[in-house]
Amino acid sequence: MKELIFNVEGMVCNGCENRVQNALKTIDGVEEVIANHENGTVKVTLNKEVDENTIKEKIEDIGFEVK
Repeated sequence: MKELIFNVEGMVCNGCENRVQNALKTIDGVEEVIANHENGTVKVTLNKEVDENTIKEKIEDIGFEVK
């Protein structure tokens, strides 16, 4: 298992957190996603190797910015 933490701008509510979590869970290899709009972080737990850029692109595709 590997954990990655991303700083994400633009999440302002629980709905934003859910959008990020649901989008990232569609990526093969993503085990768990915990998004927190209050501190602007997304923690991703992987169960196999996933390119970080794949995760960043998925977050940006739904309208948020990865810092």
